[in-house]
Amino acid sequence: MNIHIVQHNIATNNPEENLKWILDELDSPESKSALLTVFPACTVCGSPLYGSVAYTDIQKRAQAVLQELIAQSEHRAFLIGMPLQLQDRGLCNTIVFVQNCAIRAIVSKKYLSPDEQKYFVRGEGVQLIQFQEQRIAIGFYEDLKELSKHNIEQPDIVICCGCNVFDYNRPYRTRYRMRKIVENLNSSLVYVNRIGGEGSYLFAGGSLALNAAGGLLAQFPYFESWSQSVDMQLLEVFDDEKPEAVDLVHKALLMGLREYFEKNNQHRAVLGLSGGIDSALVCALAVEALGPENVHGLLMPSQYSTDHSVKDAEDLAHNLGISYDIVPIKPMFDAFKQALTPVFGDRAEDVTEENLQARIRGTLVMSYANKFGALALNTTNKSEAAMGYGTLYGDSCGSLGVIADLYKTEVYELSNHINREREIIPQHTIDKAPSAELRPNQKDTDSLPDYEVLDAILNLHIEEQLCLDEIVAEGYDEEVVKEVLRKVRINEWKRLQFAPILKVSPMSFGLDRRVPIS
Repeated sequence: MNIHIVQHNIATNNPEENLKWILDELDSPESKSALLTVFPACTVCGSPLYGSVAYTDIQKRAQAVLQELIAQSEHRAFLIGMPLQLQDRGLCNTIVFVQNCAIRAIVSKKYLSPDEQKYFVRGEGVQLIQFQEQRIAIGFYEDLKELSKHNIEQPDIVICCGCNVFDYNRPYRTRYRMRKIVENLNSSLVYVNRIGGEGSYLFAGGSLALNAAGGLLAQFPYFESWSQSVDMQLLEVFDDEKPEAVDLVHKALLMGLREYFEKNNQHRAVLGLSGGIDSALVCALAVEALGPENVHGLLMPSQYSTDHSVKDAEDLAHNLGISYDIVPIKPMFDAFKQALTPVFGDRAEDVTEENLQARIRGTLVMSYANKFGALALNTTNKSEAAMGYGTLYGDSCGSLGVIADLYKTEVYELSNHINREREIIPQHTIDKAPSAELRPNQKDTDSLPDYEVLDAILNLHIEEQLCLDEIVAEGYDEEVVKEVLRKVRINEWKRLQFAPILKVSPMSFGLDRRVPIS
């Protein structure tokens, strides 16, 4: 059987816009020559829809798009995903099988995510249909566990319609799972997934087809629109190299930046350039995603900034070809201190004055964003967010947390990856000891463990969900672990006020990991 697989970007809450490219794809010669065309789950309306799916207007618009597709489906067969009111159930997340101007079957999703459970009712799961003398099992990615229960007849082909959120482990888990299904059922398989971004959520694509022997018939690229017809009976297969996680993360963040700006009708970005590794990486990503003409840097040195920090920031701006301004903050800092003297009296300077500098910088960045119609990019990394090592309304401000799901050690890894062909991020920025430069001779290690140790502990606690005793059993110092976990716990309130972040890890703050704040 020849199946046409469509991996595409999807406009959320805009079924009319999606209808245009769906019809174009169905009208392509490749789709017309195939027996069946397969689209991802949630193709008509996008995902996640959250509360917008509860409103009847989006449901009616989706229904109108479905009717248009049905009307133009003569001599055609395709699978399309959308929310649909089912008379005997209610609102379901569905995959609709259309053939020859009629609905042949409706597959409703059974295993709903917590967000989906608020708006959708539980469906029936995987369905087996007879088509072109083939038994085809159709289901959502989450429902394929039903196939291992042997409660349906042996299929000839499994079609998995996914809308799977990216993390750096997902492509490997998906390929392994698809191969296990083929191995267990001795059936050929099609997995189709969307690309694009929806706020914090990124979708990688990576659609594939396997024959009944587990051989790879097609492997679609990640983070690219792609369509291809595949003969599921072929025995000739090819070997595909395993993608590197750092390359996938790089592509994911670039796509996330482009999507966030395009889908919010924005073009320009601004960020503070400290001369440090975090702002350098965010700036390099923004330039690659948006173009140098759309990125502006603000260098905001204080009396504690070193000469090399300003030079590193200027070198970065020159390497990337972006515009920048230098706005020293000492006059503003002195004015604030003078204004607060009647309130503070003769109390010694402490973290208050450090935070004040960060808030001045945050105000300058946000002011530039307001004046010039730009979005401010946040440069906080995941290690800092975990430990609360940042100033609320200061370096925590911004419209998008670009690297807030990358630990500091991963920031270095991605920076070196970006520099693999030529020096984009100055090598001195990568090599020097990280510092907030809010007091004389300050270093991050004055307040935090070495990042290699810190990130290993954080990964065990956040991604692996291990507690104190379990982490100590891995060989880490008990007092160090206890202090790290204490800071993670007490700073949840600060993370709740953070910008949206681009999710690239299996356990992102605010999206996956939610804990009480009191």
